[in-house]
Amino acid sequence: MSAPIVIRSSTPADAPVITEFNARLADETEHLQLDRARLRAGVDAVLGDTSKGIYWVAEAGGDVVGQLMITFEWSDWRNGFFWWIQSVYVRADCRSRGVFKALYIHVHQQAKSRNDVCGLRLYVERDNQSARQLYQRLGLRPTSYELYEVDFRIAR
Repeated sequence: MSAPIVIRSSTPADAPVITEFNARLADETEHLQLDRARLRAGVDAVLGDTSKGIYWVAEAGGDVVGQLMITFEWSDWRNGFFWWIQSVYVRADCRSRGVFKALYIHVHQQAKSRNDVCGLRLYVERDNQSARQLYQRLGLRPTSYELYEVDFRIAR
């Protein structure tokens, strides 16, 4: 990948590639085969309503090579929003080439420029050591919290 990485807001035209990347993400990280129609509807919902989230995409040579989504969590303790980094995916042939770093730096700058954002958060698979190391190199720190959930849509 010799082309420069360009970060931009997603558009509805990005829905097919975001849907594909999310399907690959679920398969690669959790060995889940997502229902494509539900997944596409979920992507379209975010693209159509920024209160649900915002996708940022990374392009190189005119191709989308990576993505992440921001969702919002209000913190009454901080009187501001945490931006949750989710749906992180970098195309396999573009990994370890600075794509996620470029996405993260862009989002970090966007968040810091706003008075209503108090921080960034993300979750990571326990066994994904390379991602954990990258996140720490970028200044993210592990917390003392663990994530618990009840999922009404995907059986585990």
